[in-house]
Amino acid sequence: MSSPRTQAPQLLRQLGFFSSTALVISNMVGTGIFATTGFMAGDLGSAGLILACWTVGALFAVAGALSYSELGINFPSSGGEYVYLTHAYGPEWGFMTGWVSFFAGFSAPIATAALAFSDYLGYFFPSLEANSAVVIGSGALSLRLGRGQLLASSLIAAFTILNCFGVGRVAKVQNVLTSTKLLVIAGFVIFGFALGNGSWSHFSEPAVRTSTVGLPAQFVVSLLYVMFGYSGWNAATYVAEEVRRPERTLPAALATGTALVAVLFLGLNLIFIYSTPVENMKGVIAVGRLAASNLFGPGVAGLFSALMALCIVSTVNAEVTIGPRVYYAMAKNRAFFSAAASVHPRWHTPVVAILSQGLCAMLMTLTPFPELLVYIGMSLTLFTVLSVGSLFVFRRRRHGWQRLRAVDFAWPLVPALYIVVGVIMMLYGVFTRPIASLTAFATVGVGALVYHFGLKARQ
Repeated sequence: MSSPRTQAPQLLRQLGFFSSTALVISNMVGTGIFATTGFMAGDLGSAGLILACWTVGALFAVAGALSYSELGINFPSSGGEYVYLTHAYGPEWGFMTGWVSFFAGFSAPIATAALAFSDYLGYFFPSLEANSAVVIGSGALSLRLGRGQLLASSLIAAFTILNCFGVGRVAKVQNVLTSTKLLVIAGFVIFGFALGNGSWSHFSEPAVRTSTVGLPAQFVVSLLYVMFGYSGWNAATYVAEEVRRPERTLPAALATGTALVAVLFLGLNLIFIYSTPVENMKGVIAVGRLAASNLFGPGVAGLFSALMALCIVSTVNAEVTIGPRVYYAMAKNRAFFSAAASVHPRWHTPVVAILSQGLCAMLMTLTPFPELLVYIGMSLTLFTVLSVGSLFVFRRRRHGWQRLRAVDFAWPLVPALYIVVGVIMMLYGVFTRPIASLTAFATVGVGALVYHFGLKARQ
């Protein structure tokens, strides 16, 4: 008798609606909202423009989430953009989106989240703050070395190891962290307005701008910060292969998560400005800590700083979880390094992919924070625009394509809106922040070379 064939370990469908939505929320509510409004205050110099920018970003994210929902129900497998671009434009574009995701889609956001975590804990230990680091070099290409970077790297290492031991266990941790995050944010906003020492006059007080770029152009560039803040609305598509009933769960998780986060972000920005004049928050990374201090005094501010740091922890965990599923999906199709497709026989996790991403994120903690934000915003916008654009390709070419009613309404308004705004953002980004923007495009170019002279040559 012949022995039964031993099958390779596979990913398991373990995530339901709550866990999938929790991943979306945790990926979105993190570094962006807790660390970018201070930079926007200096660039825009107006409370009204800051709120308008976050509102436009919310509409932009919703348009993207609706478009991805239609893609997700037609391609219920892990990988997100990699899957969509491979089928729409060919394997080279699929590889490049995975390549960029490794650096700008996940490793860099993990690094920024971990750095923001350190900066918030700087309330208790000032040596952890960003301005305490030793700077090597100057400008966009400089490196930062300090205790904050060491703590950020340690946090990344801890969740990288945790994620090696099974997605089911991680999902339980994530659900607790996400619930805590929502309670903290809601409590901060409600108690801030009800009991905090703020002023509505802050909304009409202008600030001296630190940017020399004209306001219309700067508004568009500031959307790159906002889109980094909203990035994560597509999170559930990356683990689609581990989602139960993806045809129903994915659209619901994407829509629910994005809508909830849009409301939270607007509420947080309102309380930030209510607590602190725009002039005083210019260039501040831990803007939530500053707001808490002004609202409740230094004693209570310490509690909120700790809670906000905990909120950021959930973002690190969610991004560490999702990223390796992209590399796994690519490697399984021989479009990435083969080791990334290996699944641990006991834990059913792509261990090599998880560890590689963790190492890259730890190295990126040495990079200047503002440049990381622009680099991430440019990279993510490019490939989400390409992915949303693939809807036009699939609707024209694929017989039996399932159409989402929300996208089909006033077609092609929803995807066209996303594409037009995204292209304008990238063009302005190149002219106003050339080094970070061109570094993002250089990452794409290097990916193309790796594909042509590496993977494609061996196929």
